[in-house]
Amino acid sequence: MSKKSDSNNSLVKRYSPLATAAGIGSMLGSGCIVGLSATIPVWQKGLELTTGQVGILSGGLTFAIAFGSMFAGNISKGFGLIRSFNWLNLFYAIGAAICLFSNSFLMLLTGVIIMGASSGADLPISLTVVSHDAPDETTSAKLVSSTQIFWQIGVFISYICSFLLSGIEGVLGARIVFAILFGFAIVTWLWRTFSVKFKIFHEEGYARQAANKTISQPGQEVSFKTVLFGQNKNKYLGFFLAIITFYVCWNLLANTWGQYALTNAGASQTQATGLGIVLNIVSLATTIFFASISGGKYRNKAFFIGAFVQFAAMVGMALIGGGAGFIALAITIAFYNFGNPLAGEAIYKVWTQESFPAETRASLQGFINGFSRLCCGLFAFITPYLVMPDRIQSSMIGFAGIVLLATVAGIIMMRLQKKYGTSENHEVEASQDLDVKV
Repeated sequence: MSKKSDSNNSLVKRYSPLATAAGIGSMLGSGCIVGLSATIPVWQKGLELTTGQVGILSGGLTFAIAFGSMFAGNISKGFGLIRSFNWLNLFYAIGAAICLFSNSFLMLLTGVIIMGASSGADLPISLTVVSHDAPDETTSAKLVSSTQIFWQIGVFISYICSFLLSGIEGVLGARIVFAILFGFAIVTWLWRTFSVKFKIFHEEGYARQAANKTISQPGQEVSFKTVLFGQNKNKYLGFFLAIITFYVCWNLLANTWGQYALTNAGASQTQATGLGIVLNIVSLATTIFFASISGGKYRNKAFFIGAFVQFAAMVGMALIGGGAGFIALAITIAFYNFGNPLAGEAIYKVWTQESFPAETRASLQGFINGFSRLCCGLFAFITPYLVMPDRIQSSMIGFAGIVLLATVAGIIMMRLQKKYGTSENHEVEASQDLDVKV
């Protein structure tokens, strides 16, 4: 057992640079979201934007990310998985550069849309590359979940930058934020494209995939449609419905909770920024912990702990109400941020990557990401009403119900995986099906 663990740790260490290169893509994704939201008051004042134009910028980014995510599968098929992985960050850098030099609303909107579409497509594609190149599912789970650490780092860096640059006059502070994102995107593009080590990983991954396909599904085309509605539709459609239900519920809660924390915690701007930094440290620590156990037997136990803590946070908020003091609210929010990484996006990424055939992972994860973003964008229209102090108690009861629904979807997902296995078993099962037909 110890030798097996040592062997797996060695593989994780060997492939960790690839996970880091993919993870920086996640960091850029969260960076453009938080970076825009943190600097948009500066842009509004400096470029004399109207309230409507500010709304278009925020909505444009959300829907651009959704668009990029939903078309990730088409992008990877049209240009190739590895070529897409290598070059998407260059387009992100182009968008960041346009934002950096923006002197009008249309120029800023163009840059934001390019950044959003690129980052939306990059997330499912980069995760698919990691799982494609990883030699086994245990290694893949640890590597994929570790990319969530970089998402948290992106949020953390954006908070730090907005805090440090808040005193700079004009739009210079906002331009510096986008210059930092531009620099990270260029470095990541160069690293992914010209790394000799990554080329070896990709070649080995293609060799394994070709061998598995030859053994399991010779001559069969694997697509979004054939996976969800083919002969194994009970398995794959069950996986898909459980995962999309879980992720939409989690995302609605995460987006609304964030807005509530900023607008109703009774904090000054300095307190709110400081709270954001501290809470992201809590989330980052929990995410790192989850990444270390994501490929082992304690993953499901961690999920239940995380779900329970999130549910307790919602109930606690409903009980103390909107008039509670800043300290009480901060403690409740801290509990939520502790439970969130254990039963949230990190496990969703692992579930998606280990439950479907490699050929369809980018398409399926991209669709789920995009659909979830669209739901959040539409839900944002009623969010301001839900988080008003006189409504927050009843809203929190509703959010507690959303946590329960997400938990039920997670339990169903775990049972389906126990029943059908993960993607390591898919090729074997498909091979058996073909043998029966023959």
